[in-house]
Amino acid sequence: MRPSPGLPETPAAALFSGFVPGSKGRVDSAWPSGEALLWAKPGPSLRRCINIPIQLFTHTERTHERTMSQYSGKITFFEGKCFTGRKLEVRGDCDNFQDRGFMNRVNSIRVESGAWICYDHPDFKGQQYILEHGEYPEFQRWNSHNDHMGSCKPVRMHGEHYRMELFEGCNFSGQCVEICDDCPFLQSRGFSKNCINSVRVYGDGAWVMYEEPNFRGRMYIVERGCYCSHNEWQAQNPNIQSIRRVVNYF
Repeated sequence: MRPSPGLPETPAAALFSGFVPGSKGRVDSAWPSGEALLWAKPGPSLRRCINIPIQLFTHTERTHERTMSQYSGKITFFEGKCFTGRKLEVRGDCDNFQDRGFMNRVNSIRVESGAWICYDHPDFKGQQYILEHGEYPEFQRWNSHNDHMGSCKPVRMHGEHYRMELFEGCNFSGQCVEICDDCPFLQSRGFSKNCINSVRVYGDGAWVMYEEPNFRGRMYIVERGCYCSHNEWQAQNPNIQSIRRVVNYF
């Protein structure tokens, strides 16, 4: 292991004191950019070491992070209502159903695991739908007005820490409101308008933004990252009036 400049070449357990009994302090990677990933449960003394450039994860968080990065889930599309007719099983990104020999007509869906973003056109374009764990015997159940479906991909973020910032103007300007839980009507949180032009998503959870109050209307799914304008979440206008977390994965 190459130590960070100014730090002695010492095992992680020797660098820090105050570990919770029974935990194991070990560096989970080298120092590629002056940081190390320490797999341990930090005690009070460790939290006081604010000048040492490390990123901390508990054993559970590291295991969970690694599991979710490899996990894609499973979704099955059916040509007929109530899970009848030809079917297509998908376990990862699928940019064109027709490439799998399946026409873009879907009348029922079964999500066995994971949460999915589905699009009514190929190449992850067009109307978006969020499909969480469960059964959808007809297209009205995922708030669609027709049976068109052309591509899908799994939501890759999953966790317990949800936080996002909503901005009235583009490039994170204007009035800003922070959201950490579901909000059926944004104006109740102090937003003077129903226009959201940029968004910052933090934490490890995904969100669904709706054009109408009470989680209705056209929807857009955003995961961790910065969205400088409404075009970046494929919206044609900045109208957003309600927001909720994606929580039903399993």
